[in-house]
Amino acid sequence: MSLIERFADLVVRVGVNVQPGQGVVIKSDTAHLEIARAVTEAAYRVGAGWVETDWDDGPMRRAAVDHQTLERLTASRPWALERIGWWREQGVASIRLLGDADPHLLDGADPAKAAAHPLGEMQAMRRALFDGMRWTAVGAPNPGWARQIFGEPDLDRLWEAVGTAMRLDSDDPVAAWRERSATLSERARRLDELELTEIRYEGEGTDLTVGLLPGTRWTGGGMVDAAGVPYMPNIPTEEVFTSPDNRRADGVIRLTKPLVLAGQLVTGLRVTFAGGRVTEVTADSGADVVRAQLDSDPGARSLGEVSLVDRESRIARAGIVFHNTLFDENAGCHVAWGQSFPFAVEGGPALTEQQRADLGLNMSGVHTDVVIGGDGITVTGRGPKGVVEIIRQDEWVL
Repeated sequence: MSLIERFADLVVRVGVNVQPGQGVVIKSDTAHLEIARAVTEAAYRVGAGWVETDWDDGPMRRAAVDHQTLERLTASRPWALERIGWWREQGVASIRLLGDADPHLLDGADPAKAAAHPLGEMQAMRRALFDGMRWTAVGAPNPGWARQIFGEPDLDRLWEAVGTAMRLDSDDPVAAWRERSATLSERARRLDELELTEIRYEGEGTDLTVGLLPGTRWTGGGMVDAAGVPYMPNIPTEEVFTSPDNRRADGVIRLTKPLVLAGQLVTGLRVTFAGGRVTEVTADSGADVVRAQLDSDPGARSLGEVSLVDRESRIARAGIVFHNTLFDENAGCHVAWGQSFPFAVEGGPALTEQQRADLGLNMSGVHTDVVIGGDGITVTGRGPKGVVEIIRQDEWVL
């Protein structure tokens, strides 16, 4: 089996765990055509009822940003909302292939327009993913992504790095991920037992304290849908995460990995929080596109996720910057502003959106992960047992 075939098999069997007769939607850039074809083949091989591909294309996106108004770029289309609702009702499996084919595609574009997407459609898709659909997001190697990492379009070298991060080099990648998932799930269980009320990240340029909600539940490794079918939302994943109280975040963070946002590279990002909200943003490059996203809706300036990753991560051990949030967020501890996860609190999925908001779960059309971990990071938690060390100098000690 080729590396692409092993990739596709893992995405279908572990990522979304396609069941006989189930529909599958693949969201992909046209640059990932060969990989999308392999994933389609793998889905049909395990019995998918149908497979639909929802295509993106970078140059077409740039044309829209250059020529459309901000209002049109953010307007939702009734037929698209109806289609997402039908996917949700049918329990369709959603696969997202990620990887910028041209990282500089939106250089020079209006930052607000570059960050714009149909807000209603994004919110509807997030509701569908959180309330019934099994989903996964994976990085899809392409020459443009390789050039950003290595300075040349060395696709073979990128596939080797991605294969290592995704455990495609294992004798049985499916079994390898089930083992890793069990380790992360056990970490989540230990954290649940502590009943933490807040966590604190400390490192060079970072000192952030974030409050947690009563009944907070941590998630690590895979998840299980309402029918009892296991799946893995992200491959690779090396994190244990939850959603915080969006009213309680104070301090400052300094990113330890670059961020690619709306097709633009953000470096040297520093963000200040007070009373649960982002109050200041500075960066060596790309600050404008970050500010534009933070201004895109009322919830974008509050946190929707806190995450714990240690140095044993496959991505951390790879020793390279992937310039892809899905990979780089799993190289170290990270937080995310924007949408929270309803399953982060006991009974959360059964609550209405208003009840979730009243509880302190953040609501937003965006969800942007930023890495603050790595060498020197220490994370402590506070709860009924006092202060507990979780990560010391980038090593899991709990």
